[in-house]
Amino acid sequence: MYTREVSFFGLIGVTLEMTLLWHWFLGSLQKSWFLWTLFIINFVGTIYGFYWYKGQLLATAENYPTYLLFFVADSPTGSGLFTLVLLMYIIGRSVPILEAVASVTNFKYGIWAVLIILAGWVAGDDVHWMQFMLIASHLGMAIESMLYARYYQLSWLAMGIAALWVLNNDFLDYVMEIHPYFPDVLVPYTGIIGLGTVLLSLLSLTVIWYLNMKTKKLV
Repeated sequence: MYTREVSFFGLIGVTLEMTLLWHWFLGSLQKSWFLWTLFIINFVGTIYGFYWYKGQLLATAENYPTYLLFFVADSPTGSGLFTLVLLMYIIGRSVPILEAVASVTNFKYGIWAVLIILAGWVAGDDVHWMQFMLIASHLGMAIESMLYARYYQLSWLAMGIAALWVLNNDFLDYVMEIHPYFPDVLVPYTGIIGLGTVLLSLLSLTVIWYLNMKTKKLV
């Protein structure tokens, strides 16, 4: 009986500690030190992301119109735009259209990359240590987009522009065939991936809008 009581109160103690830690974390999102830390992480990650895409960017520049280069490096574009959102918060500003496009794109391609890697493994692709790094970094992209949803000043106009951006990107990726490279084992399923990407765009728009409407009331 005594052991059960100790375990019960121990569980309550751990729960309270976790709750306090979570509230401290949420309270840190708008702190200068936290914003600068996240800004640096995103900035470095974005530069590395564009470097990662250098081969595809060069191939696109040789075979496609120059303007399509803006739609090739999907994940770095998302993290880059979100880096700008963080910079705006650092200087005390809010740009609704930037927040909408950045958060939706960052969330979408964070989830997309993870799903592609997992699908590749299921289809028989080799497992590389680098893929675990990519999973962690891309999950971080999706998570930060959700965490900051409470601070976005979104509107129907801003979300409409975000919808045009991501759906246009999907069209160019899978009609013009400039989508990010994925494992060879998934190439036969390009059409299915394209359809899934469009659905993911719609899901991303819905998630960001829902979280913004729900959580900003708590700020």
